[in-house]
Amino acid sequence: MRSTFRKSIGVSLLALGFALSAQAADGTPEYDIVIRHGRVLDGTGSPWLPADIAVKDGKLVLVGRVDGTGTREIDAAGKYVAPGFIDMMDQSGEAFLKVGLAPNKIDMGVTTVIAGEGGTPVPAADIGQYFADIEATGISVNFGTYYSATQARVAVVGETDADPTLEQLAVMKGLVATAMEQGAMGITTALIYPPSAYHKTENLVELSKVVARYHGLYASHIRDESAHFLTAVKEAIRIGEESGAGVEIFHMKAAYYPNWGKDMQAAIGLIDAARDRGVNVAADLYPYLAGGTGLDVTVPNWVFADGIDKAIERLRDPEIRVRLKKELASGPLPGWTNLVYTSGGWKNVVLANAYLPNYQKFHGQSMEAIGKALARDPADIAWDIMLEAYPERPFALYFMMDEADVRTALQAPWMSVGTDAASALAPGKLDALGLPHPRSYGTFPKILETYVRDEHVLSLPDAIRKMTSWPAARMGLADRGVLKAGLAADIVIFDLDQVDDVASWEDPTARPTGIDYVLVNGAIVLDDRQHTGATPGRVLRGPGFTQRHSGKD
Repeated sequence: MRSTFRKSIGVSLLALGFALSAQAADGTPEYDIVIRHGRVLDGTGSPWLPADIAVKDGKLVLVGRVDGTGTREIDAAGKYVAPGFIDMMDQSGEAFLKVGLAPNKIDMGVTTVIAGEGGTPVPAADIGQYFADIEATGISVNFGTYYSATQARVAVVGETDADPTLEQLAVMKGLVATAMEQGAMGITTALIYPPSAYHKTENLVELSKVVARYHGLYASHIRDESAHFLTAVKEAIRIGEESGAGVEIFHMKAAYYPNWGKDMQAAIGLIDAARDRGVNVAADLYPYLAGGTGLDVTVPNWVFADGIDKAIERLRDPEIRVRLKKELASGPLPGWTNLVYTSGGWKNVVLANAYLPNYQKFHGQSMEAIGKALARDPADIAWDIMLEAYPERPFALYFMMDEADVRTALQAPWMSVGTDAASALAPGKLDALGLPHPRSYGTFPKILETYVRDEHVLSLPDAIRKMTSWPAARMGLADRGVLKAGLAADIVIFDLDQVDDVASWEDPTARPTGIDYVLVNGAIVLDDRQHTGATPGRVLRGPGFTQRHSGKD
């Protein structure tokens, strides 16, 4: 069978060669696009080689010497040509139902995004139609997503802190199976946030067993990234080991300043040891020292245990606020990551987006500074903003990581890169989450500029591998992530000397420089740093997908 397959492929390629030669004979270009004189990094970690690349019908036809011509020719002399970057931790699942151009992603050289930390914006049974709707809208990047274990939990149990019965767990497992068959890549949790925080490990193992049957991943914003970071890493590994599912740890960070310089290396050791015994576990990160999330994480999880209405009532109660302030000051507590303490206090928590006009002048200032300006406790200010802005979710930046730990994590061979950011709905605007964090516009250029070119933390071939072939392999994307004839033509062309992430804490939506061209499925989406408006992206369905759930008639 294999011999017959190889022969058929050989005949097909030979026929393609004759067809192209025939085209050349009558004076028409053989290829849609030819990229010439580039320093080609194939994505595998191999050193660059001088080569041309020919593209036709969305595929890479030839990597090497190209004698024929293209309808479009791009001169890449002095520049690097690599597979398009894969964003392993994207947040565009809802944004793509509105606008699919993803300008901030394309500007960074990203051609594929994997979303779903919070799941899909539709129930499990509707994922096929959701995918069809996204494709109908048109997207500039390829898109895959997880389904959330918390979606299944909320659909069956609700938002309160209650254990599912065996019957309810069975229904949740059925929802996961449906999502996998509709094309989800796996399931996610965000165990730092209620109601996801109420998942018990044993139940996550059971849900992940379903995922394992479909060869998917369990991906998690783990239960604690600060004082109990190592315990949380062990939990994620346990879920993979007992269920058989692969494990992806989202935006891995050692966010507890007393343990900077120790916990990250220990966590890497835990993952290395798990991989040595056969657990398919890896992680991704973004290269910044501050995380960005809601002000709601400044409130212990027990406040939300009886639903959002009760939580609002509790936050308005002065006596409960006294208790909450004591818990904030006491440091790490079981079942809750105290990000204020983790960050070293309110002086390292910066108001990013209050969604309130009267607080706009304070954006970019620490909560401690705002407290001094208003002569009020920063905690009261944070909680009043939450109450006044509801149902919007106000955001803050939590400066809680150490630069040396970021460098250490980046060097782990199984580490990939994710922005934890959504697509912007328009160029130069905040991402669709409304969070002003430079990771939305600068993540991938920052890897190239800071950690490859300037600080030599990574070699260029290895950095490209971490952003292309490695995440493609993790997600089962066998047709992309490597520059090889026959694969999808997702390509980025960049000038390493000119790469600059530009985006900063002060100007988080600034466009990067040095990323000159981006091709997605053989179509030029970024042309000499200008978005063409093309939407050649495709939905990438997970390994459990069955055609009957495509959402199409």
